[in-house]
Order: sequence, then structure tokens, then C-alpha cells
Amino acid sequence: MKKRTIISLFSGGGGLDIGFHSKGFHNAVCVESNPIMCETLKLNNLSDNIICDEIQNVTNEVLLSKTNLKEHEADIVLGGPPCPAFSKSRFYRKEMTHGTDDPSFQTVKEYFRVVECFKPKMFVFENVHTFAAKRQKGALEYVLETGNKLGYKVKYQILNAADYGVPQKRERIIIVGTKGDSEFNFPSPTHRNPDKFDKDNQHLPIWKTAGEAISDLDSPENDAKLPGHFAGGKDHDLLYDIPPGQNYLFYTEKRGHPNPKFKWRSRYWSFLLKLSPDLPSWTIQARRSNNMGPLHWRNRILTIDEVKRLQTFPDDYQLSGSTENQWRQIGNAVSPLLAEAIAHEVNITLDSYSKKQKLDCESQLKLEIA
Repeated sequence: MKKRTIISLFSGGGGLDIGFHSKGFHNAVCVESNPIMCETLKLNNLSDNIICDEIQNVTNEVLLSKTNLKEHEADIVLGGPPCPAFSKSRFYRKEMTHGTDDPSFQTVKEYFRVVECFKPKMFVFENVHTFAAKRQKGALEYVLETGNKLGYKVKYQILNAADYGVPQKRERIIIVGTKGDSEFNFPSPTHRNPDKFDKDNQHLPIWKTAGEAISDLDSPENDAKLPGHFAGGKDHDLLYDIPPGQNYLFYTEKRGHPNPKFKWRSRYWSFLLKLSPDLPSWTIQARRSNNMGPLHWRNRILTIDEVKRLQTFPDDYQLSGSTENQWRQIGNAVSPLLAEAIAHEVNITLDSYSKKQKLDCESQLKLEIA
């Protein structure tokens, strides 16, 4: 069976692509501007065509030539345009630009320039969940309206990776456009939040925990052999008393600490945040830090192998660059297991699309014969 084709934009470290590859897709091309991430894509053979350049420098003519595809032949345009304006760290900063007002929103426009060029059967667009917030000044509306103008039925949903077997609470907005009468359904959860009662999903297993994911990689005697994993900086000693699953707020008057070290909500929530082996990880950030968690419950920075597990990257997946660069690639990615769940539903939609096209062709042929 011929593999279905992806036009992969803003490919990063390949998280989305790994999930789609597991469901039988292949990349006709990957476009990524970061040379280190391009090297990662090459190391893992994600495509024979990797264009390492800013998307605005990659013309339609170059893309069509590289892929040897014509209009309507690509199955999917896939990707998550990077845009600092959508980040959670900037979300509450009113003095900075947001949404369509930010110059980096051009990446979203370039994404749809490629959609318009290839006219694929579907597009899958992902981003941070705050992309849909009102403060983003029309960002979501732009995607919905542009998709509709290009002839797609567009729908979106915010998905939590933990609901799909990822040992990490991580929300992403997924926006999908489909052609014709085909209908896309977002994947049903495979796991459930143990703290919420949902009568429709009570039969599902509970969220996977960080302990399940990485405990086999950890041993106390190895901690001293991990150079560069010292956590907390000048506050390192405080980590030892913070219970797993808690953060710096443990040392506040409001939490009843007899010798408060910090004022309530005076730091980022992830400051001195420790994993609990009995809970999913919190969102893995793009920046590796010695005091911003999640940190290991053994009071150290996580290793790259552990972060890969928490994001569901394969153990043998190769990452180029320094430790910080490798961490950034993983932290910016869509969890491959979540991508796999989306790809499964995309396959169902494309099957329906192909069946409808075949029936239409047969009907047209009968009319011509008659």
C-alpha cells in the first residue's frame, strides 16, 4: 500500500512526524530553520528532503520541485508554526504584542501559503493551548477563516496528552481542515484523570505516572555520576524538604511553613517544582533550568533520556547538539504518542475521502457511458 504523504513544516525535533510515521505516513519534505534540529531529522531519516531554511525563504516552486508533487496530491500539510506571542510566559505581559499583532505571526501566514500551494486533502495545525485565548487578538479566527476560504471544513480542540497515555499533563490546540464531505473526529481518550469522575470514561485506565515512565532509568547510586544535573542553585538544600509533587510554595506562610522563605505567588509556579512518581509529569518546558521544574523527585535535573520518556520519544531516537539543544527539541515537540492518536483518526478520514472520490469517479464514468 502506498504511504500517505506529509508536507512537514516547522518540523523541529520531529515529534509530530514520529507519530504520523508510526501510522504509515512519510514525509515528502521537512522544512525547519534550525540547523541543529535539521541534523536531528537527518539522523533519524525522517525525510529524504530536508530544507534547512526559514519558511519565508522557501518558495512554492522549490517545494513543488523538491517533493515532485502537484496540486491535490499531498495528503496532509502538517506543522506547528512557532510564534513567541502565543507562549505562556508572554501571555500575561500586557505591554508586549500578542496574536496577529506580533511580527512572528507571519509564520502562521506562511503555513497557509503552503496549504494554498499544495491544496492537500487535509491540514493539521498545532500550537500551545493559549493560541485560542481572547488575548491572542484574532489568531484562532485567522486560522479558521483562512482554512474556510481555501475550501476546508475546519474544527479544533484542545487535547491533553495525558489523556492519550503520555505520562505528562500537556495541553495543545489541534486544528484540522478537511476537504469535501469527509469528517474528522478527534481521538477519544485512552486514559482518564483519576481525580475527576467521568461516567463515560470510568472504564479507562488512569493517567500514566512519571514513576511508570522513568523509574527504571533511575538509581540513587548513579545520581553522583550525573555531571551538570545539580538542581536549585543557591536554593538546592531547600529541595530536600519539598515533598514530591510540590514547589516553592511549600516554603510560604500561607502553606503554614514555620520559617517561610518565599512570599505567596512571588515566583513562577514551576520554581523548585518536583515530580511525583505517583503523578504524571507537568509540562516539559523548552528551556532546561536548574531551578525551574519539573525536577526529579531525587532533587536533581532530569536527564535527556528521562525527558524523552516523559514526552514518549523512542529510547533510540537520536538528538543532535548540546544537552540544552536536545532538551529544547524535546520540550518544543508534540508528544509522539499524542501525534499517533491524531494520525489514526486522520487515516480514517482519508480512507473516507478516498472512498467518496472513487464512488464519484465511478458515477461520472457511468454517466459518460450512458
